[in-house]
Order: sequence, then C-alpha cells, then structure tokens
Amino acid sequence: MDSPAWTTPLDRISVLEQDRSLLNLMTIIRDQTTSDRDFSSAVEKVVRRLIASALNHVPAEEHTITTPLNATYTGVRFTKGVCGVSILRAGACMEQALRDTWTGPLSFGKLLIQRDEETSIAKIYYSKLPASITKDVVLLLEPMLATGGSVIKAVETLTGNGVPEDSIVLVNVVSSRKGLDVVSGRFPGLKIVSAAVDMELTAQNYISPGLGDFGDRYYGTCA
Repeated sequence: MDSPAWTTPLDRISVLEQDRSLLNLMTIIRDQTTSDRDFSSAVEKVVRRLIASALNHVPAEEHTITTPLNATYTGVRFTKGVCGVSILRAGACMEQALRDTWTGPLSFGKLLIQRDEETSIAKIYYSKLPASITKDVVLLLEPMLATGGSVIKAVETLTGNGVPEDSIVLVNVVSSRKGLDVVSGRFPGLKIVSAAVDMELTAQNYISPGLGDFGDRYYGTCA
C-alpha cells in the first residue's frame, strides 16, 4: 500500500502498519452493514494496537534485573506516568485499552468539546484534569480527526493547564489528511498515532470514505 504524501515531518506522525489483520478490522469498522456490537468489538482491537504504539512515546531508561535462573537481563523501565485525556464522548471508549495496556502510574482527564455542525467551530463545555498531568505523558484520546478543530481546542486546553506540547500524543482511529496537516502545523511538538488516513473531507467536513458517526455506532445510538 502506498504511503500518503505528508506536508509535515513523518517523525511526528505514526500510522499503524497496514497489515492484513488491521485492514480486516478497518473493513469491518467502515462497513455500513456492520452491527453496533461488531463495530465496537473491532474498534477495541484496533485501539489496543494504537495504545501500544502510542506508549512508545513514553520515555524509558535501561534497567537490569535478575531472572529466576539467577541470570541478568537488561530491559527498560518507563520514567514517566501516563494520563489519558478523553474528548467526550467517543474518546472514552479508548480508556479501557489504556488501563489494560499500561503498567505504570495512570490517571484520566475529560474534555467535552462540541463542533457546530454549520460553522465547524469547536467549543469546550467541560474540562476536568488531574493535578499531576503536567508531569505525565498525555495520551489525547480522540477516534476521529476531521478538520482538527476539536483537537486544536483540546491541545490548547492542555497546554493552558501547563502540559508541555511535546508531552502530548494524539491517539486516533481515522484521520483526514487535512486534519493532520492543520493540527501538526499548529502544534509542531505534538505527536500523532493513527490507524488510518483518509484523503478527503465532504462539503460538510465529514471524513471520506470514513466510517460514519463513530459515537453513534460505538454506543448504539444511531437513529
């Protein structure tokens, strides 16, 4: 599969390897005939891979231990904690995978950000962040990145609360190319981990081919 052409540095944007296992899951997620239950199950499998990749951005140091055979093994141990910040409501679905995957100090924050459907301008309605967040690597949990408005508002909120920009990792299921370029251009220190990148946005600023309304499909609230 050809790699997309970026206008931003590749070392800040990581796209999961497009192997058959992932492509199969993404096919299930994108299919309009997939049931809500099967959609959620496939999403959770993708998110576990995303979280594992995102955790590679947590700093670590070499650490030597002794095995039960009285032999030494030199591995690593993380030197920072992690805070998962969900952009509600869809981002909350990624929290359990982070709980299951991360072994160190862990906290969570919540941001409620809504986009005006006509203007596409994002507005924050609620913010609850732990006091320790400035010391952690922050995984910003947002499944869909379309125009980038909600993510920009979220990053502005985090940095306004003392989180260094280069300590934030956006964890994302599907991004638009435009959204990646906009967000990366605005925040040069931000890191992004995504499972898929779609090249188009519709006139209504929906990702195409996309997967529909993520929250409605995941939580079973489609009309």
